[in-house]
Amino acid sequence: MQTSPNVHMNVTDVSSERIRLAPEETFRDAGREVESGLPAMRGSKIHARDPAKRRIHTDSMLKAFSLSERQSQIAELVEARGFASVEALAERFAVTTQTIRRDVNRLCEAGLLRRIHGGVEPPVPTSNVQYRTRQILQLRAKQQIAAAVAALVPNGASLVFSIGTTPEIVMQALMQHENLRIFTNNLNVAMGAAENPSFEITVAGGRLRNGDRDILGASAQDFFGNYRVDFGIFGVAGVDSDGALLDFHEDEVAARQAILRNCRSAFLVLDHSKFGRGAHVRGGHITDVGHVFCDQALPADIDAMLGAFGASVVVCPGDGA
Repeated sequence: MQTSPNVHMNVTDVSSERIRLAPEETFRDAGREVESGLPAMRGSKIHARDPAKRRIHTDSMLKAFSLSERQSQIAELVEARGFASVEALAERFAVTTQTIRRDVNRLCEAGLLRRIHGGVEPPVPTSNVQYRTRQILQLRAKQQIAAAVAALVPNGASLVFSIGTTPEIVMQALMQHENLRIFTNNLNVAMGAAENPSFEITVAGGRLRNGDRDILGASAQDFFGNYRVDFGIFGVAGVDSDGALLDFHEDEVAARQAILRNCRSAFLVLDHSKFGRGAHVRGGHITDVGHVFCDQALPADIDAMLGAFGASVVVCPGDGA
């Protein structure tokens, strides 16, 4: 199995005792065999640390989407707290209120914040934030998650990638692997993967969602049903307090459920901001997933649910953790 030299895992079960790594497990797919070092971590917690603070094109991505590092941090802070005043933000970032007002104006234009009396708050989630903007939100948290996933995927594996920015960043973290077979309805994933000449890439057909550059609907669901892969990599728009998985469109839920049915190991990849985030289409439950990757410890109730069902939790701390 290929492992990342930058990822060190402290593997503990729920009683904080070390657990063993499983003997390498053989997956069979389309007549081929690959070896996976996926730990026997049912009911366990893994803390994956990256002392080198691996970053995947962070600065260039922020510049490409016309947001500064401070603006990205402001959006994340307001999303986490639910509200912030201009004065509090100015104090937090040690800049003038005029500078913060310019930042807030840019973030409101991008649809990341909305003004209310006395400050700003997250927008009402009637639809998802634009894809280009989501690519840089919680970016370093997503990169930590991606590095932890990449450390568990062997060369020669078959993977399905869903829509969304976190699966795309997981794909970026896998670019040093060899001979991966990739199936996806996410053109962002497919185009990134095409930079590695050893990868074999199969893309779903159908109508393209222009802004997100992905394909949904019956054709995508049928596409995933044609394959049986080693790993399914997918995210969600939000997780409700009862563990329900949430998205913004019925077709997004249907595609995700099709991936879940047709992979041997299901990896749910999400940053901490997804817990309690509003989205109105329910589909599946977090306990349906075998492995959950997040940048912070999960809410206690969610963590208990996963423990009761024997799922693993992989905590991937970001900067400063």
